[in-house]
Amino acid sequence: MSDEQIGQRGQQWLEQLLQLSGVSTQVTAKLQTPKTANSDPEEHDSYWLTIEQTSLPPEQVQALIGAEGSVLDAIQYLANATLNLNQPQERQAAYIIELDGYRLRRQAEIQAIATSAIEQVRTTGQEVEIKSLSSAERRQIHTFLKDFPDLESFSRGKEPHRQLVIRTIGSS
Repeated sequence: MSDEQIGQRGQQWLEQLLQLSGVSTQVTAKLQTPKTANSDPEEHDSYWLTIEQTSLPPEQVQALIGAEGSVLDAIQYLANATLNLNQPQERQAAYIIELDGYRLRRQAEIQAIATSAIEQVRTTGQEVEIKSLSSAERRQIHTFLKDFPDLESFSRGKEPHRQLVIRTIGSS
Protein backbone atom coordinates (compact mmCIF):
# COMPACT_ATOMS: atom_id res chain seq x y z
CA MET A 1 0.00 0.00 0.00
CA SER A 2 1.48 3.36 -1.03
CA ASP A 3 1.72 6.45 1.18
CA GLU A 4 -1.05 8.02 -0.88
CA GLN A 5 -3.33 5.00 -0.32
CA ILE A 6 -2.68 5.06 3.44
CA GLY A 7 -3.61 8.74 3.52
CA GLN A 8 -6.72 8.15 1.38
CA ARG A 9 -7.76 5.33 3.70
CA GLY A 10 -7.65 7.74 6.67
CA GLN A 11 -9.42 10.45 4.69
CA GLN A 12 -12.27 8.13 3.66
CA TRP A 13 -12.60 6.73 7.19
CA LEU A 14 -12.89 10.21 8.72
CA GLU A 15 -15.36 11.45 6.08
CA GLN A 16 -17.54 8.39 6.74
CA LEU A 17 -17.36 8.89 10.52
CA LEU A 18 -18.34 12.55 10.14
CA GLN A 19 -21.16 11.67 7.76
CA LEU A 20 -22.51 9.05 10.20
CA SER A 21 -22.40 11.79 12.86
CA GLY A 22 -24.49 14.11 10.69
CA VAL A 23 -21.57 16.30 9.63
CA SER A 24 -21.29 16.68 5.89
CA THR A 25 -17.90 18.07 4.90
CA GLN A 26 -14.69 17.18 3.10
CA VAL A 27 -11.40 15.94 4.58
CA THR A 28 -7.95 16.40 3.07
CA ALA A 29 -4.98 14.16 3.82
CA LYS A 30 -1.38 15.35 3.84
CA LEU A 31 1.73 13.28 4.61
CA GLN A 32 4.26 14.67 7.07
CA THR A 33 7.48 12.76 7.72
CA PRO A 34 9.31 12.98 11.08
CA LYS A 35 11.80 15.83 11.07
CA THR A 36 13.75 15.49 14.30
CA ALA A 37 17.49 14.97 13.97
CA ASN A 38 17.34 11.81 16.05
CA SER A 39 14.20 10.31 14.52
CA ASP A 40 13.47 6.77 15.54
CA PRO A 41 13.55 4.53 12.45
CA GLU A 42 10.45 2.79 13.84
CA GLU A 43 8.57 6.11 13.99
CA HIS A 44 5.66 6.23 11.56
CA ASP A 45 4.93 8.95 9.06
CA SER A 46 2.11 11.23 10.12
CA TYR A 47 -0.97 11.89 8.04
CA TRP A 48 -2.71 15.15 8.79
CA LEU A 49 -6.42 14.66 8.16
CA THR A 50 -7.87 18.16 7.97
CA ILE A 51 -11.62 18.62 8.31
CA GLU A 52 -12.83 21.36 5.97
CA GLN A 53 -14.62 23.86 8.20
CA THR A 54 -15.85 26.46 5.71
CA SER A 55 -19.18 24.65 5.24
CA LEU A 56 -19.68 24.13 9.00
CA PRO A 57 -21.39 26.56 11.37
CA PRO A 58 -19.14 27.83 14.22
CA GLU A 59 -21.13 25.84 16.82
CA GLN A 60 -20.44 22.62 14.94
CA VAL A 61 -16.72 23.43 14.68
CA GLN A 62 -16.62 24.04 18.44
CA ALA A 63 -18.56 20.83 19.13
CA LEU A 64 -16.11 18.83 17.00
CA ILE A 65 -13.11 20.34 18.77
CA GLY A 66 -14.64 20.02 22.25
CA ALA A 67 -13.40 21.43 25.55
CA GLU A 68 -9.60 21.66 25.37
CA GLY A 69 -9.66 19.56 22.19
CA SER A 70 -11.26 16.57 23.92
CA VAL A 71 -13.56 15.59 21.02
CA LEU A 72 -10.81 16.07 18.44
CA ASP A 73 -8.51 13.94 20.65
CA ALA A 74 -11.17 11.22 20.89
CA ILE A 75 -11.67 11.19 17.11
CA GLN A 76 -7.90 11.06 16.62
CA TYR A 77 -7.54 8.18 19.09
CA LEU A 78 -10.35 6.30 17.38
CA ALA A 79 -8.80 6.91 13.93
CA ASN A 80 -5.39 5.61 15.03
CA ALA A 81 -6.80 2.59 16.85
CA THR A 82 -9.18 1.64 14.03
CA LEU A 83 -7.00 2.36 11.01
CA ASN A 84 -3.94 0.55 12.43
CA LEU A 85 -5.83 -2.47 13.78
CA ASN A 86 -4.48 -5.72 12.29
CA GLN A 87 -2.19 -3.78 9.92
CA PRO A 88 1.38 -4.97 9.37
CA GLN A 89 4.09 -2.60 10.69
CA GLU A 90 4.84 -1.13 7.25
CA ARG A 91 1.18 -0.16 6.72
CA GLN A 92 0.70 1.52 10.10
CA ALA A 93 0.65 5.29 10.35
CA ALA A 94 0.00 8.09 12.82
CA TYR A 95 -3.11 10.10 12.01
CA ILE A 96 -3.49 13.65 13.27
CA ILE A 97 -6.97 15.14 13.05
CA GLU A 98 -6.99 18.91 12.41
CA LEU A 99 -9.87 21.36 12.46
CA ASP A 100 -9.81 25.17 12.34
CA GLY A 101 -6.04 25.29 13.01
CA TYR A 102 -6.51 23.83 16.52
CA ARG A 103 -3.65 21.29 16.28
CA LEU A 104 -1.19 23.85 14.89
CA ARG A 105 -2.04 26.33 17.66
CA ARG A 106 -1.84 23.60 20.30
CA GLN A 107 1.49 22.34 18.89
CA ALA A 108 2.93 25.84 19.31
CA GLU A 109 1.60 25.95 22.90
CA ILE A 110 3.08 22.50 23.66
CA GLN A 111 6.43 23.54 22.19
CA ALA A 112 6.42 26.69 24.37
CA ILE A 113 5.54 24.62 27.48
CA ALA A 114 8.35 22.15 26.68
CA THR A 115 10.87 24.94 26.03
CA SER A 116 9.98 26.62 29.33
CA ALA A 117 10.29 23.29 31.19
CA ILE A 118 13.67 22.61 29.56
CA GLU A 119 14.96 26.02 30.68
CA GLN A 120 13.65 25.39 34.21
CA VAL A 121 15.29 21.93 34.40
CA ARG A 122 18.62 23.28 33.14
CA THR A 123 18.49 26.28 35.49
CA THR A 124 17.45 24.48 38.67
CA GLY A 125 18.71 20.95 38.03
CA GLN A 126 15.35 19.74 39.35
CA GLU A 127 12.85 17.63 37.41
CA VAL A 128 9.75 19.37 36.09
CA GLU A 129 6.30 17.80 35.87
CA ILE A 130 3.89 18.92 33.17
CA LYS A 131 0.25 18.15 33.87
CA SER A 132 -2.94 18.27 31.79
CA LEU A 133 -1.55 16.85 28.55
CA SER A 134 -3.23 14.26 26.38
CA SER A 135 -1.26 11.14 25.51
CA ALA A 136 -0.65 12.55 22.02
CA GLU A 137 0.69 15.78 23.52
CA ARG A 138 2.98 13.86 25.88
CA ARG A 139 4.24 11.87 22.89
CA GLN A 140 4.89 15.14 21.04
CA ILE A 141 7.11 16.38 23.89
CA HIS A 142 8.90 13.01 24.15
CA THR A 143 9.69 13.28 20.42
CA PHE A 144 10.77 16.93 20.74
CA LEU A 145 13.14 16.03 23.60
CA LYS A 146 14.99 13.44 21.47
CA ASP A 147 16.98 16.43 20.16
CA PHE A 148 18.28 17.19 23.70
CA PRO A 149 20.85 14.51 24.61
CA ASP A 150 21.29 15.87 28.17
CA LEU A 151 17.59 15.50 29.02
CA GLU A 152 15.12 12.68 29.37
CA SER A 153 11.36 12.51 29.65
CA PHE A 154 8.95 9.91 30.92
CA SER A 155 5.34 9.70 32.00
CA ARG A 156 4.29 9.18 35.61
CA GLY A 157 0.93 8.29 37.12
CA LYS A 158 -2.22 6.78 35.71
CA GLU A 159 -4.81 8.28 33.37
CA PRO A 160 -6.50 10.68 33.74
CA HIS A 161 -3.85 12.11 36.10
CA ARG A 162 -0.81 11.07 34.08
CA GLN A 163 1.90 13.70 33.76
CA LEU A 164 5.08 14.13 31.79
CA VAL A 165 8.37 14.53 33.65
CA ILE A 166 11.49 16.15 32.21
CA ARG A 167 14.84 15.88 33.96
CA THR A 168 18.55 15.85 33.26
CA ILE A 169 19.95 12.45 32.38
CA GLY A 170 21.35 10.73 35.44
CA SER A 171 19.20 12.56 37.99
CA SER A 172 16.58 10.64 39.93
